[in-house]
Amino acid sequence: MRDTIIITDVEVDDQPVYVISVAARLCEMHPQTLRTYERLGLVCPHRSDSRNRLYSPRDIERLRRIQRLTRELGVNLAGVEVILELLDRIDQYQKEIEELRARIPG
Repeated sequence: MRDTIIITDVEVDDQPVYVISVAARLCEMHPQTLRTYERLGLVCPHRSDSRNRLYSPRDIERLRRIQRLTRELGVNLAGVEVILELLDRIDQYQKEIEELRARIPG
């Protein structure tokens, strides 16, 4: 498991820093593809005060995972949605297990 730095109770990976054009470039996707993924609920970028989409490093990682699933493994977007939901559940369960282990004395 990788270490993350906490800034005001928010992980650095969750800091929304990339506008859509930069996020698209980082993921080698067209900005419209990112909009489509947002519309389908596959990624949920933050919004700035001026309503611009802002992507976090975690969003970029998720977009790259979507790209690998679709391009390299041939998974359709419905399949991607199921896979991402299962991976999100696994992550949540792992966090809960870590919290429970921390409560066990010794």
